[in-house]
Amino acid sequence: MEAKLQTPLTPSSSASGHWWKLLDGAQKYVFVMASLAWLFDCLGQQVFVIARGPAILELMPRGTPPEKLQAWGAYAMTIFVIGWASGGLIFGAIGDRIGRARSLAVTILLYGLCTGLSGFSTSITDFCVYRFITGLGVGGVFGLAVALCADSLPDKARPHALGLLQALSAFGNIAGGLIAIFLGYRLIHHPGASGWRSLFVLGALPALVCVFLQFRMKEPEKWVKARAQGKIDGVRFGSYASLFGEARWRKPALFGMLLCVAGVVGLWGIGNFSPTVVNFVIGKSLAAAHTPGVELPGRMLMWVGLTMIVQNTGAFFGMMTFTRFAHEYGRKKVFASAAVCAFLSTVISFKFLTEPWQIFVFLPIMGFFQLALFAGFAIYLPELFPLRLRSTGVGFCYNVGRFVAASGPMTLGVLQLHLAMNAHSPEAKMNAFRSAACWVSLIYLLALFALPFLPETKGQPLPEG
Repeated sequence: MEAKLQTPLTPSSSASGHWWKLLDGAQKYVFVMASLAWLFDCLGQQVFVIARGPAILELMPRGTPPEKLQAWGAYAMTIFVIGWASGGLIFGAIGDRIGRARSLAVTILLYGLCTGLSGFSTSITDFCVYRFITGLGVGGVFGLAVALCADSLPDKARPHALGLLQALSAFGNIAGGLIAIFLGYRLIHHPGASGWRSLFVLGALPALVCVFLQFRMKEPEKWVKARAQGKIDGVRFGSYASLFGEARWRKPALFGMLLCVAGVVGLWGIGNFSPTVVNFVIGKSLAAAHTPGVELPGRMLMWVGLTMIVQNTGAFFGMMTFTRFAHEYGRKKVFASAAVCAFLSTVISFKFLTEPWQIFVFLPIMGFFQLALFAGFAIYLPELFPLRLRSTGVGFCYNVGRFVAASGPMTLGVLQLHLAMNAHSPEAKMNAFRSAACWVSLIYLLALFALPFLPETKGQPLPEG
């Protein structure tokens, strides 16, 4: 099917700052529900980041060496990310075939239910199984939410809405941090309380409430009409054969995937391991202050929650800034700048964060640039694919790269074990972890290789071919 020629949208035609007024009631409902779906998805992700360490510690045999516990934390992350990638592939295609709204409701139910079940794990095996199934649901949400908004909202409002949709996800992460602080405070006053289990259960509740509202949402009229016509014309929706069989869509799919790999490996392979460094730095500070041992788990959990809050506060402003700059200067230039800054800020944070006060300086800056890239994914990816392949293409780029991204935590864990082999002190082992994180952060520069092969879509309508 040939693409129809359409008149580009000039920058002056964009309703920056007023895009919300362009939406009718149904479109506003779509935006709010899609944003909530992704926000609660990110809350579940953050719950895993915060609770992973305590969960592994309790579920692994007593006396397991610290470096092996850290390695298993990386392996659990890898399993989660593999599930995420698989879910993105499966539900991306399903969304194009049976509808974005219905598929989105199913993914929310899946990740919400299994996030809660993670809190009832009795061994490392069932914990990893729950994390894999949670990943299946998590993987479907982003592509479906973005495609749903892209097909439901006016062109003038679309980039601003999608950038805000991604930026609002930071509040899900911040909510996870607030819950961690509360549970840490509770743990101080009630030693022995199983804080990580409660964290998983609480992290699941918003998503399970949201799913009932999602079932009320209607499919985009544009998709409904195109799907009906496609059945008459024999056009295949959600087809990977079409995605890769047509050169026009194959190229953006492959290089869009590489662009996403840079951001995803950077965040899930390195960025979300910042609590490891924070725990070390704060642990030394608490020891120097002669903090009673019974209070240490609770105070450490509170600090991890605080870390997530400051890191994701920076992320919110980074995503909003990317949205604004992408509108003004184009997608590709801003992507390139953000990737370089993400690399530099990650290396600086992991290499030089040695004092508690630096948490409030380095981590917001790192979060600003690391997550800025994700606003770009929300805005840019749906602009690369036609309606019949939009959910499939976005899901492929954002999630199939996670099979590669899954190697990030694994590589970090293996590299850390290798570097720590001759390390005989906690300080030396932490230096090995810092060095491993700095090497893995080079992945951000992969974006600079992918961008020249992708089109600039600023001011262009969505392709409908």
